[in-house]
Amino acid sequence: MTKFLVRLFVKNYQETNNPEVRQNYGRFAGIVGICTNLLLFVVKVIAGTLAHSISVTADAVNNLSDCASSVVTLVGFKLASKPADRKHPYGHARFEYVSGLAVSFLIAAVGIQFARDSISKIFYPEKSDFSLVTVIVLAISILLKLWQGFFYRTIGKTTGSETLIATAADSRSDVISTSVVLMGALITHTTGWNFDGYMGLAVAVLILVTGCHMIGKTSDPLIGEAPPKTLTDDICRTVREHDGILGVHDLVVHDYGPGRCFASIHCEVPAEQNILVSHDIIDNIEREFLSNKGIHLVIHMDPIVTNDPRTNELKKKVLAMLGKISPKITAHDFRVVWGTTHANLVFDVCVPFDFRLSDKELVLEIQRGISEINPHYYTVVTVDHDYIPV
Repeated sequence: MTKFLVRLFVKNYQETNNPEVRQNYGRFAGIVGICTNLLLFVVKVIAGTLAHSISVTADAVNNLSDCASSVVTLVGFKLASKPADRKHPYGHARFEYVSGLAVSFLIAAVGIQFARDSISKIFYPEKSDFSLVTVIVLAISILLKLWQGFFYRTIGKTTGSETLIATAADSRSDVISTSVVLMGALITHTTGWNFDGYMGLAVAVLILVTGCHMIGKTSDPLIGEAPPKTLTDDICRTVREHDGILGVHDLVVHDYGPGRCFASIHCEVPAEQNILVSHDIIDNIEREFLSNKGIHLVIHMDPIVTNDPRTNELKKKVLAMLGKISPKITAHDFRVVWGTTHANLVFDVCVPFDFRLSDKELVLEIQRGISEINPHYYTVVTVDHDYIPV
């Protein structure tokens, strides 16, 4: 059904990398969310008021907060689609992350408010008058929320929207919370024991936990989380596939919102190759990434000596020595300045952020290893940290 609705209401729905199409997806998802959640709020608040049930009313206001979330999502997609300008040269796509964070805080605030109301209801209970109508309303709500969760998740995965994926998670938590309320209604109806306040508190805690989890998840892109390993592997693999590229390192990826990816990478090229040829290869790779993957890639070119047997043999020994220190270490930009009495080895090593040695300790360990190869070899080592997941 979701795919049918998308085809019906989203023009050019296949072009998910198009900012205008993504805005249409967001607008459509927001309108659907506003209409369905507003309907659930009205029906539940009437049922909760007639039944004097804090848990049903809490569930109703939770749907109202979902309606507000849909409004925020709608506004977020609209602002995210604004073109780049002088003040924001990388565009406004991160507004989508901001709207997701706002939705998360709104959900958490609702959870806190209803936790207070439910605790009050536990200490000062009121007689609840559950009826078959209340049960039917809650059952229909569960079914509608199940569909909502599937709807948001499908569109979120299609467009790569963290906001909609977070909203889908909220819909799934609503299914659980409404199921808890329904269970409480059935227990109260069959046993006469009033669990309304306790069920309301359970719903409130679930809402609060969901909100806090979503705050963490939607904050990550704004703080600067590691890029997906699938993306970094694809970038490195694609660059290496080109003739004239010996190796890659120092990949850095910056996410400025869906469809706004900027990256830089260092590529090793043969030093003996004509620099104009190497530069042409680099230019072609950068253009291919922008046209085929939508990634603004900048490549730094590192010339590597490949026709000096003595340097190549020494490089093999150094790499073997580094492997003994740790298999997590990689080396690049290796070059040697040969002298009559000694040689200077200049290279960079790259380690993950959780590496067991500090940078200073690692340099000392490498210098000891180089001295064991030859006491007349001296090192100039730069330690880099890996910005991509391993």
